[in-house]
Amino acid sequence: MSLSLPPLSVLDLAPVPEGATPGQALANSLDLARHAEALGYRRFWLAEHHNMIGIASAATAVVIGHVAAGTARIRVGAGGIMLPNHAPLVIAEQFGTLAALHPGRIDLGLGRAPGTDGLTLRALRRDYSAAERFPQDVLELQALFGPVREGQAVQAVPGAGLSVPLWILGSSLFGAELAATLGLPYAFASHFAPEALLPALETYRARFKPSAQLQRPHAMVGVNVVAAETDAEARRLFTTPQQQFARLVRGTRGLLPPPIDDIEAFWSPAEKAQASRMLARSLVGARETIRAGLEVLAAETGADELMVATALHDHAARRRSYAILAEAHGGLDAAADGAPERSAA
Repeated sequence: MSLSLPPLSVLDLAPVPEGATPGQALANSLDLARHAEALGYRRFWLAEHHNMIGIASAATAVVIGHVAAGTARIRVGAGGIMLPNHAPLVIAEQFGTLAALHPGRIDLGLGRAPGTDGLTLRALRRDYSAAERFPQDVLELQALFGPVREGQAVQAVPGAGLSVPLWILGSSLFGAELAATLGLPYAFASHFAPEALLPALETYRARFKPSAQLQRPHAMVGVNVVAAETDAEARRLFTTPQQQFARLVRGTRGLLPPPIDDIEAFWSPAEKAQASRMLARSLVGARETIRAGLEVLAAETGADELMVATALHDHAARRRSYAILAEAHGGLDAAADGAPERSAA
């Protein structure tokens, strides 16, 4: 008997391929969200990054509104908002507005990293010390989404009383401990920082305290997936994220490159080693290969959900990858309720 697999969701950074514009990348994101909704994926999340020419989702709440307005059922959210870049009241107002416009469909994942470099952080009028206030800012944001208290002087309008579901994002034990302490669902960024995945999940589950939002632990695991009709085709498509991560190692970010025939000629041994460590949680291949990888990952992590990142230069190939993944999974349900505060209780 085959293993029952956790639900799948989509993580999108609105990547800008070489030869395309940010406008085309955003149109591709909406098209991909509609495609994912039709296939039965649970969520479609977008991530905040700044000063990166290959990523068009910097104004994350705006893009979420665009995607939510263009879809009907799929949950849409942030994976995530980098809270140190913002005042909690501003985020409460933005996501309160989204929740008022799209009731029951908005998720808010919160990260502690700036999502950019130091110079850009100063351009955002923030400083590195803001990250130290992350736990307090999460609590403030939680209160702003709660019922209005007697004598409360500052309210998020819209926002107050909407109880927008919060998630803690992380790539280390810090996020796992915070999510456990606050009783929030936890999403681990193993699609680019996989080394602490298993210890973080163990910490989260062992220290979890039930809350009004969540009665028992609910963990989402990030994974890169490149699926194609053959293993060889998938491996060639995978050279796009391999180049992308090698450029991160070099410090030369750019637009999303097309696949190449010989990745070994592109990177040095040191670049290969570092990029491969970051991409270690990647499933690459045809249906059978992907299915086997999903079963191993589910058994190893006990994940309640999998969040899939697929960064490919050709939009048609990216759509096809998510379709093949859905077939390999074999159990996606577009009508499923994706709110962990209910489904995991």
